[in-house]
Amino acid sequence: MTRPFVALSKFGAKKGVWAVITGCTDGIGKAYADQLAAAGFNVVLVSRTLSKLQDVQQEIEAKHKVETKVVSIDFAHATPDDYDRLRTAISDIPVGVLVNNVGTNHEFPVRFQDEDDKVIEAIVEVNVMAQLRVTKLVVPRMVERKNGLILNIGSMSAVSPTPLLSVYSGSKSFLRVWSQTLGEELASQGILVECVNAYFVVSSMSKVRRASYAIPSADTYVRSALKRIGLHGGSAVPFNNSPYLPHAIIDWLVERVLPRRLMLTYNHRT
Repeated sequence: MTRPFVALSKFGAKKGVWAVITGCTDGIGKAYADQLAAAGFNVVLVSRTLSKLQDVQQEIEAKHKVETKVVSIDFAHATPDDYDRLRTAISDIPVGVLVNNVGTNHEFPVRFQDEDDKVIEAIVEVNVMAQLRVTKLVVPRMVERKNGLILNIGSMSAVSPTPLLSVYSGSKSFLRVWSQTLGEELASQGILVECVNAYFVVSSMSKVRRASYAIPSADTYVRSALKRIGLHGGSAVPFNNSPYLPHAIIDWLVERVLPRRLMLTYNHRT
């Protein structure tokens, strides 16, 4: 028997509820903002560049007739005042969905000892600390309503560790484990946490420009993710989901079949 997915209506779609999306001016984040607005959520758009945020804001308002707010934060150099601005922006609205999408990677594969300290610090600030701080702001809004959905955008580099991208891979491994603990803590309060595992998706971060069966466009990937909330895909880990079928197959093979040492060596050579 197929386990049912959780519909977006459970979290307040078309009921005046808001979704908060970080890293939302292109790629996966923009696709989440667009498709959540299409589903009937008002959206809080959070990203680095104000002009790009305003472009996405105008596009979404014209296309979907929903309310929007924008908060510009450079998460690599965010200050307490930046997070206070986000706190103020969501203080008077019901938040039903949080998409922790913002992320950064090494510019090129490189040995850990050769990586620039500023790159290492940026990865930790954006991929770890920003996730914690934004979630800490949003969770109380969800607890008040005893309802909410938190999607942490993960990576297959957490499922299959990737040498020469060691700090990025480690940061996504943190997200994978933290999502499990947070998910267990919040489940009794009506909040669903899901680490959404992604293999390659067409985006500026992946540097892949052409979609294929195994490497979908951001729109295709997010459409699949929003249709499969609450499932596991190929993942054997609680509160983790590989929603896109080819990625689920890869996840299933890596977690259950392929020797870990073999995958580590393969990733290093690749």
